[in-house]
Amino acid sequence: MDEIIKSALTFFVIMGPFSSVPIFISVTKYMNQTQKLSAATQAIATAGGVLFAFLFFGQFLLDVFMIDFASLSIAGGLILTILGIELMLSLSISGRGESSPAITLLATPILTGPGVIVTTMIFVQQYGYLITSIAALIALVASWLVLWFSGHISRAIGDFGTGIISRITGLLLTAFAIELIITGIKAAFAL
Repeated sequence: MDEIIKSALTFFVIMGPFSSVPIFISVTKYMNQTQKLSAATQAIATAGGVLFAFLFFGQFLLDVFMIDFASLSIAGGLILTILGIELMLSLSISGRGESSPAITLLATPILTGPGVIVTTMIFVQQYGYLITSIAALIALVASWLVLWFSGHISRAIGDFGTGIISRITGLLLTAFAIELIITGIKAAFAL
C-alpha cells in the first residue's frame, strides 16, 4: 500500500495538473460544462494511453536499445531535475510552452512528458506492473479531477496560489529526481 501511495503521489507531482489549469481554462473558456468535461476526459485519456503504452512496452524498448536500469534511473533523474527546476523558477527550458494551448492540451506533453514516461518505466522495474498500473490510474483520476474543477481551483487560489503550488511541486519533483540519480549511481557501481 505504501508503494502504491508513493508511486501515485510521484506520478501526480510529475504530471503537474495544477500547471495545466491555466492552459485548460484558456482552451475551454468558450465551452459549456459538457464540452469542458469532454475536453478534460480527452486530455486524460490521451495521457493515460501514452503512459500505459510505456508501462507495458517500455521494457521491450529498453531491451531493444540495450539500456539498463541504472542508466535509465540516472537519465530519468536528470530529466526530472530539469522539469523540477522549470516549475520552481517558472522557466521553460524544455520548450513546453512553444506550441498552441489546444495542441498542448490534446497531446498532453505536460501531463505525460518525458518525466512521466521515464518514471513509469522505472516504477515497473521497481514495483512491477500491478502497483505501477494502480498508481498511474489514481494519478490520472486525480489529474482529471483537477482539470474538471480547474475553474473553481483558479478562482479559489488565484494566480499567486497557482504559482506557489507549482513551486512546491517543482521542489518535490527535484527531490525525487535526486533520489533517482542516487539509486542509479548505486546500481551502476554496485554500492
